[in-house]
Amino acid sequence: MRFVLSLLVLPALILSSAAAETVHLVQAGTLLAVPGEEPLHDVTIVVRGDRIERVAQGYLSEAGATAEASDDVVVHDLKAMTVMPGLIDGHVHLLSENNPNQRLQRVEMSDAGNALIGAKHARDTLMAGFTTVRDVGAGSGDAIFALRAATEKGYLPGPRIFAAGAIITPTGGHADGTQGYRDDVAELLHSSGVCDGAEECRKAVREQIRRGADQIKLTSTGGVLSNTATGTGQQFTDEELAAIVETAHAMGRKATAHAHGKGGIDAALRAGVDSIEHGTYLDEGSAKLFKRSGAYLVPTILAGVTVAEWAKDPDTFLTPFQKAKAAEVGPNMLAMARLAHEQGINIAFGTDTGVSKHGENAREFPLLVEAGLTPMEAIRAATVEGSRNLGQEDLIGTVEAGKKADLVAVDEDPLSDIEALLDVDFVMKDGRVYKSPE
Repeated sequence: MRFVLSLLVLPALILSSAAAETVHLVQAGTLLAVPGEEPLHDVTIVVRGDRIERVAQGYLSEAGATAEASDDVVVHDLKAMTVMPGLIDGHVHLLSENNPNQRLQRVEMSDAGNALIGAKHARDTLMAGFTTVRDVGAGSGDAIFALRAATEKGYLPGPRIFAAGAIITPTGGHADGTQGYRDDVAELLHSSGVCDGAEECRKAVREQIRRGADQIKLTSTGGVLSNTATGTGQQFTDEELAAIVETAHAMGRKATAHAHGKGGIDAALRAGVDSIEHGTYLDEGSAKLFKRSGAYLVPTILAGVTVAEWAKDPDTFLTPFQKAKAAEVGPNMLAMARLAHEQGINIAFGTDTGVSKHGENAREFPLLVEAGLTPMEAIRAATVEGSRNLGQEDLIGTVEAGKKADLVAVDEDPLSDIEALLDVDFVMKDGRVYKSPE
């Protein structure tokens, strides 16, 4: 009888335990609930679990919270701060950071080692206020997927990760990554994303999805940091581009294209890509294609500024091939973003961090403002537009009931001085506080 009673009592104990939650009351002096719309003032964001329950007018205290008697209520006094949705960086590479030893590290580092380095970069990114990122290329190992799972489960501090896996690229293309190595070493470094011809490319896309890719990244053109003199023009054929995008969409994935040269930008847009990364040599004709399809531009101005600085350094670690392309491409990125904004192209925030240092992602904000965006437009690019670019607007990007409880706060007004975002004071992701001024 004692055993039977314990079985009857146990579910009640479990239910009682499960009912207790932590309710966070975030008292915001100014709230950019939906960046692009008028700010709210003197409000409280009620967070239950990992979701926003509601936004209430006035400053709620423990007594005013919608909490059960058993719940823990935590009040965060941010009355002197500006609160906004967690920031979104749509273009990062968490497993790497450019440095003089990077080519050697490719053959020295294990996949486990890369994951541990990625964990450090993920933490730096989160502490900078970026609660969601899209990792747009991390090789053929499973490190990025392990890191994604660890941050999702809360084992490690880091942003929510949408991972592309290996980049889809032609043999010898920008993301092949085997240029300059001995043939036997190159064979070991061969990526599952390398493909030639429409059917091979379809299979490469399917392989990334089998491995767990959330989105597909492809290289429509050459790039700056590939160790080869192949320029920045179109590399995949129109037929290959169409096959890649069609396969990605058929399997429920968005496709984004690395593209510098106009020909490759336009070809990728005609193929139906959802976004263009970089877009260095787009023009008014390209803008028409952007607007016709609704595709996003992720301008990565910070990456351009960074490689341009490296190219001017007489002691640069760039190879001669890389240095020549960096000197040509880097200085054009700011003017490109200005033209894109003037032409009304949809712009989503992205940095190509991994070229620049992890944790410094917010340096893109003043560059976007320099390119002509208002501070509010720049913030919207990293929130509302960033979520739409990822197809996650029902989950993140605004502070509204039912959305993920991702919040950041700064003690200065970023609408008056965008550089306030270079040093965030409060970070909450999934209802868990990782950084606080208290």
